[in-house]
Amino acid sequence: MKNEKKSPITTVSDACIKCGKCIPVCTIHNINPDETTSPRGFLDLLGAYKRGELELDKNAKNIFESCFLCTACTEICPNDLPVDMVIEQVRNDIRKKYGLAWYKRGFFFLLRHRKILDLLAKFGYVFQTCGFKIHEKQNAMEPRFSMPIIKKDRFLPSVKEKTFLNSYPEVIKNGGKRKVAIFIGCLANYAYTNIGKALLKVLKVLETDAYLIKNQLCCGAPAYFTGDFDTVDYLAKHNIEYFESFIDEVDAIIVPEATCSAMLKNDYIHFFHDQPEWQERAKKLNNKIFMATKWLDTQTDLAEILAKKGKKMSEIITYHDACHARKMQGIYKEPRDLISKNYVLKEMSDPNRCCGFGGVTMQTDKFDLAYRAGLPKAAMIEKTKADIVSAECSACRMQITNSLHYNRSKIIFKNPIELIAKALEE
Repeated sequence: MKNEKKSPITTVSDACIKCGKCIPVCTIHNINPDETTSPRGFLDLLGAYKRGELELDKNAKNIFESCFLCTACTEICPNDLPVDMVIEQVRNDIRKKYGLAWYKRGFFFLLRHRKILDLLAKFGYVFQTCGFKIHEKQNAMEPRFSMPIIKKDRFLPSVKEKTFLNSYPEVIKNGGKRKVAIFIGCLANYAYTNIGKALLKVLKVLETDAYLIKNQLCCGAPAYFTGDFDTVDYLAKHNIEYFESFIDEVDAIIVPEATCSAMLKNDYIHFFHDQPEWQERAKKLNNKIFMATKWLDTQTDLAEILAKKGKKMSEIITYHDACHARKMQGIYKEPRDLISKNYVLKEMSDPNRCCGFGGVTMQTDKFDLAYRAGLPKAAMIEKTKADIVSAECSACRMQITNSLHYNRSKIIFKNPIELIAKALEE
């Protein structure tokens, strides 16, 4: 009998030894303790699906869409099995069979067309496109929203009238010692615009010129985690071609967002596994793409400047390790090194535990899972009695802020770049 080549999914599934080390750290299994929603359960079912023993029906669809893609299992797996990647692959199959909900199609269309997204952002309509509607009561700082499919009130970021990228010139001169490009990320561009503003302040202190990547499109992470590979292909190729046009003119592309950074550095290479030319082009850019705190801590003298010239701040900070920072990129010491120069840093009991954001599907169709995963994280943060929780990830910011709201906490969230910039103010 002729041997048939195994699919990558079957290869990963067969390699799982069912040791169970992944189960205690699995975000979905911790809130839904069923073997089917565990990493080894996912892999067993994926293998059965690829062997033709399991139909990709709505029950299987529901199971495969329940993974948070936090990569906690891949971090601890003795065989380094990429559970997240094979689940992303099957979600592409799900999308091909069942399509996408109208609000996901609309959202991903906007990610491809930034000018339309900019226009809608001016009117504050972008989050309605994702399936949100404004709650009748609002807070001036963080408007309240509720989901059409659930009854829980939610705190979500307000869309600013003017985006970060549209608020500054393309090139900002700060002395010319060095020049870096800034990939800002969608949430920081449209909602948490103070992150980019703070980053510009830090670069000014470092006498480093800033090049704003005006024609950047979304990194593609929301579509990737949802299984819309056509959108990922479009966005990734646009960004790679754009980066190539200026990469030799800058020292680095810095990204103050863990998810965007991981997508650009890691996931582009994985995504283009079957397109060698594009994979090679992504690899060539890799050594110049940095998460912002990684570059600031290891490639500049910012830590020394903060220690000598930065103000000693009274706020107590606790730091959350975003999944796409620590688990995917190994970045966790760098932001702490910078923050601790001017702030009191108090660790929570498990900073590496996923906050429960989980992507577009989890925040819409399965928000109850995100809600349940977020509450333990919020309680953990509250126990530190910190004034501020920080993480270099706006997705975590959105999820944790909402979870703290449910716990009636007064702790606020700040990106580490915002904290650093505040310590450097004269």
